[in-house]
Parts: sequence; C-alpha cells; structure tokens
Amino acid sequence: MQWETVIGLEVHVQLDTRSKIFSGASTAFGAEPNSQACAVDLGLPGVLPVLNEAAVAMAVQFGLGIHAEIPEVSVFDRKNYFYPDLPKGYQTSQMYHPIVGPGEVEITLEDGATKRIRVHHAHLEEDAGKSLHEDFHGMTGIDLNRAGTPLLEIVSEPDMRSAKEAAAYLKAIHSIVTYLGISDGNMAEGSMRCDVNVSVRPRGQASFGTRAEIKNVNSFRFVERAIAFEVERQVELLEDGGEVVQETRLFDPERNETRSMRTKEQANDYRYFPCPDLLPVVLDRAYVDHLRDNLPELPADKRARFQDALGLSAYDAGVLSASREMAEYFEAVKEVCGDAKLAANWVQGELSGALNREGLPIQDSPVSATQLGELVSRVMDDTINGKAAKQVFQALWNGEGQSADEVIEAKGLKQVTDTGAIEAMIDRVIADSPAQVAQYRDAEADKRGKMIGYFVGQVMKASRGTANPQQVNALLKEKLDALC
Repeated sequence: MQWETVIGLEVHVQLDTRSKIFSGASTAFGAEPNSQACAVDLGLPGVLPVLNEAAVAMAVQFGLGIHAEIPEVSVFDRKNYFYPDLPKGYQTSQMYHPIVGPGEVEITLEDGATKRIRVHHAHLEEDAGKSLHEDFHGMTGIDLNRAGTPLLEIVSEPDMRSAKEAAAYLKAIHSIVTYLGISDGNMAEGSMRCDVNVSVRPRGQASFGTRAEIKNVNSFRFVERAIAFEVERQVELLEDGGEVVQETRLFDPERNETRSMRTKEQANDYRYFPCPDLLPVVLDRAYVDHLRDNLPELPADKRARFQDALGLSAYDAGVLSASREMAEYFEAVKEVCGDAKLAANWVQGELSGALNREGLPIQDSPVSATQLGELVSRVMDDTINGKAAKQVFQALWNGEGQSADEVIEAKGLKQVTDTGAIEAMIDRVIADSPAQVAQYRDAEADKRGKMIGYFVGQVMKASRGTANPQQVNALLKEKLDALC
C-alpha cells in the first residue's frame, strides 16, 4: 500500500527584544543561572505583568511579512499546567484571539518549483525556564533566566508532505524572521525550535491519520531525520496490523530515533481563560500601516528582484537571497564590481567554499565584500586572469594584504597583455618543442584544437601564470597554423 505523509510544524521563535515580554529583566544569552529572573518572572505574590510593546510590533511585522490577517484585537490567556520550570503554575499565551491570523509562506522545492504552506495563526507567549539535569546528582536544577522570554509561536496547517518540504518551510520561516530583524534565528542557542506533528495515511484517503508530536527539534537536519524515522516507524506499525497512538515523542540525534515521552488524550485540558492582569491588545490601522510601510525587502521579493532586475538564474537568486547576510554581502560585491553574474559566481564559489571549509558564517568572512568586489573588478579589466585571481583571494583570506591591488603588486601577478612579450614567450616554447610541433603539423585540422593545450600550458608556465590566456591561445594558433 502506498502511504502519504502529513506534516505540520509549530515553530517557536524567540523575539529579539532586550527585555522580557512582561518584565524589564534582560534576555541576553549565556548569563549565570537565575541572574536574569526578576519578581515578575518568578511569579511572586502581588506583581503585575506589563506588556513589552516591542514584542507586539515584531509579531505584527511577521504577520505582515507572510501576508496574514492582523486582527484589531488580540487577547492573552493563561495556560494552566504544573511543571518545575513554570513558577507561576501557568504560562501566559494566546489561545482564542492570537495577534496574527491566517497567512502563507512560499517554499522552494528541490526541483525549483514553489509551494505555498498555509499558516493557521501565530501567537505571542512567554517562555518557561529550563530544567538542568547534568550537574546535579539525583536532583534537578532550575534556571529561570529564560522564563518570560518573548516567543512567537507560528502554527502551520498540515500542508507539508515530506521531510524535505518541512525543512524548506522551516528555512523559509528562518529567512523571514532574520530578514525582519525580529530574531537572530540561532537554533543552537534555542532562539528557534519547533514541534513536528507527523502522521501517515493511505494515499488518496481524505481523513488524517493519528499523529505523533516530536517536541523541541532544534536544527533543519534534525527535523528531516526525525520525520524520516517517524514516518518509517508509523508505516511499519500500521503494516504489521498495529495502530499509531497519539503521543508526544522526543528525537534522539545520537541514536537517530524518536522515543515516546508521554501519551496524549485527544485534547489537553489546560483550562485556558483570559489573563485578568493584561488588557486586550487593540491595534489601530495607523499603527499597522506604519509597520507595513517600514518592512524591509523580504526573501521572496529579493529573489524576484535578483532574477528580474539583475538577470540571475532562479537557482542563483534563491541561494543568494536565502539569508539576509548573504544577500547583503552579494549586493555589496556587485555594487563595487558592477557585474551581478560575476559577483554571484565568486560569492557562491570561492567565498562559500572557503567559508564552508572553515565553518564560518558569511558575516565573519576574512575577505570583506569591498575586497572581493575589487578583486572581481581586476578580473574584469584583465589586470589578472582567473588563476591569479584565486591566488589573490587566498592571500586576502590569509590577511596578506589590505586590497586586491596590494596583493597583485606584491606577488607580481599583474597579467601580461603586451603582445610582443607574449609572442617572445610563444616563440621560445615553439623552438623548444619540435616533436610537439611536428605532431601538430601532421594532425588533421579538426584535431589540432585539442593539441594546442600543451603549448598554452608551457607559455603560462613561462609567464608564471600572468599571460593573458585569450591572447596566448589566439597567437599560438596563428603561429602554429603558419607552420603547417
């Protein structure tokens, strides 16, 4: 039987505010445990929350970025449950009237096609604390630094049908929130994580199968691996005559498997009710319009501009617009050299290769966009050839010069374009290669093109790679053909 996978994601994005959603405590990462938890975060008697307006603005910006409905009124609710890292005994969230209504996110599939994934809603809520097990023998420590950190939970419809689609959707969300500047998207630090809902059903069946929820997956790669395992587990279970139980599972990346955390009833009763300490949030049209007017260019729009205005291929435009940092670097290179295609080739080729080898993000590149743009310019004006350009790039990467021109001068890499000097080198190579000249002379005309490579190599060696390859090829052909 053919099975179809059905996937929905609940993505938790930590908003990049300086203080928490309902208190003035800091949200900085890496502080000593419990050094950034104030009386409001601890839920001490008599304290009252005050809503952080920056978190509201960021949530609305996201909604506008995915073309979502922005309700005029949203309401905070108390989600009641008991857990050691939740000192108040409830989480302040939004259940019935979220700040962002239905929207959509466009993803690009492996074959270049696009697909729209519906977003059911996005709501604001506070994060809980963190349980620490490693440093306490037989006990659990509680760090409440994260308690009260503002989160935007983005809930998709179950529109994804493969692990690849789910990863593409998560990457698209990551691009949107980082372009908007509302989150750093650092998954290693917990700034973005997701719960993955997975079910399978016979292909063609309209109703959904029983789903399992995989909690707190924190990387694109882990999302794909967790889904792949879970789909295989559910299919094997069903084909063996069993049934899938609705439950919460965890993904173990070391063992590459999901395992049961707790079974779930059909619906958890969190006893939601409107938070009595927070008034409804009312957004007037002028406020929303102001945020809309100040949105940056988002990934889909940038990708379209790179294709339409700069003439890049769909693939190049997709790669270069995937992250804000990559797009800004590329545009800075293009601004210096003036050629979008060459700038794209160097950013995706030599630069990205070096970054990948060193494990560096583009914002930490030792070669600045200005330096790379100047290097590309020297290739364009024939100051250096392609081979020498790679040497210049490596020297800049190693910090051996402040500019491409400085490296070219110091290493004597300036391309030889003087026809007389190139002819002199060619004459010496021909005189020193009588056997190869004889073979060239005796070969059929249509085979001589391949044989000229030997002579080109010798001339380039004699010039230490600085001779203009186009001139070398043209002059060699002219001189060798004259001998035939």
